[in-house]
Amino acid sequence: MNDRSELRGVLMNRPITTLFMLMSVDGKISTGSSEEMDVDRDFPGIAGVKEGLHQYYEIEQTTDLWSFNTGRVQAKMGVNEKEMPPKSPVSFVLLDNHHLTEHGVRYFCALSKQAVVITSNRSHPAFDVDEDNLYIICQEQPSLGEALERLKNECGCDRLTVQSGGTVNSLFLREKLLDYVDIVVAPVLIGGRDTPTLIDGSSLNTPAELNKLGVLKLMECCVLQDSYIRLRYKVIS
Repeated sequence: MNDRSELRGVLMNRPITTLFMLMSVDGKISTGSSEEMDVDRDFPGIAGVKEGLHQYYEIEQTTDLWSFNTGRVQAKMGVNEKEMPPKSPVSFVLLDNHHLTEHGVRYFCALSKQAVVITSNRSHPAFDVDEDNLYIICQEQPSLGEALERLKNECGCDRLTVQSGGTVNSLFLREKLLDYVDIVVAPVLIGGRDTPTLIDGSSLNTPAELNKLGVLKLMECCVLQDSYIRLRYKVIS
């Protein structure tokens, strides 16, 4: 293990993290600003985009066996109402305070090898769920870095694929918690100032904050079918 990013993850006592996302050419990870707009729902109906979409989902099947998501995104995808799924080999980590219902938590317990809920809400519905594969990381003060340390030390997570929204992605970036970035780019321009992007959150305001930038080194650029591309980077600072 001589890769600088992986060594950094080991020294920081947290999982090696990879941000894996599907985005448009202009960096959008949704098709619009409202809750009704969603790439998973909308891209399959867009000519010129739907033809190559399967490649993203095929690559997704090869990512880490630990997956980080947010309750907000998963609630938007309907997990609070979906029927219970078959078991998968993937362990899911959900950062959530109030978006998941008890049904949504049970959905992930059914789906996951191990389900972990990270929350600062002591009344979260997860506390009402009694499942052997459910683990709750409850924090008095939200700290993504501390949660990742506990995820490694208490749950045995060594490598983690991050698939959250732009705001939480920005926390990973600003807190220097990303090691790799793996992006599939769809051949479409979406636009819109309020449409979520790969990295949202607060903007940098002063030159002194430039050390919060994520500087990347390109590892691989793959031209996929139907005008899709895949970009893989190592975070070097």
